[in-house]
Amino acid sequence: MKKLTNYQLFLILIFLMFWIWAAIKPIYPHDWLLENYLIFIFVPLILFLGIYFKLSNLSYTLITIFLILHVIGSHYTYAEVPFGYTLQTWFGATRNMYDRLVHFSFGFFLAYPIREIFMRLVKVKGFWSYYLPLDLTAAFSAIYEIIEWLTAANVSSSAGLAFLGAQGDIWDAQKDMLMAVFGALITMTTVAIINMIYNKDFWSNMKKSFKIAKDDKPLGEVKLREMMNKK
Repeated sequence: MKKLTNYQLFLILIFLMFWIWAAIKPIYPHDWLLENYLIFIFVPLILFLGIYFKLSNLSYTLITIFLILHVIGSHYTYAEVPFGYTLQTWFGATRNMYDRLVHFSFGFFLAYPIREIFMRLVKVKGFWSYYLPLDLTAAFSAIYEIIEWLTAANVSSSAGLAFLGAQGDIWDAQKDMLMAVFGALITMTTVAIINMIYNKDFWSNMKKSFKIAKDDKPLGEVKLREMMNKK
């Protein structure tokens, strides 16, 4: 069992400060609650898993930044965050852009922690250490959009619309997923470039990640037949 470091305690304190602020008189209390169900589930899960499988300070920092952006959105609702209107002006958009920022941040900030988990737990390397985090980020983004849809369809119309935050855009879900993928792609490309510069084994690892082991066998019916014969 591993203890939390002072820096990790500092990150927890910073997040709690933002969460408490966001919880005080949110603009739409029902939407705040809907947005925070994921916080209630995943923050304790991250803390619990961190006791046994500790990530790097960089990963925890990136996760904390994303969570802070999310709870800010829960206070105002994503469609009414003041900074979103500033982004709307900067990009000449017709809608509040804060939700686009957070979906981009989902990929941008969480792809690296996902990569760290893949590399340390699943032992992926080379090309797959950059592709799989991108792939999983896209999958998580799609799952969240499905959760949004199911939630909005089963709560009051006002709470559902606030939670969905589509702002009249029929392609909102697809654009949000694209932003998450774009954010993850930037992060993985940046990590790849850094490794290309400083890791002398970069290209050899890339080649090895496509190498097929000599004892490799097909799965499917071949593996099923082997298991049945051993039974």
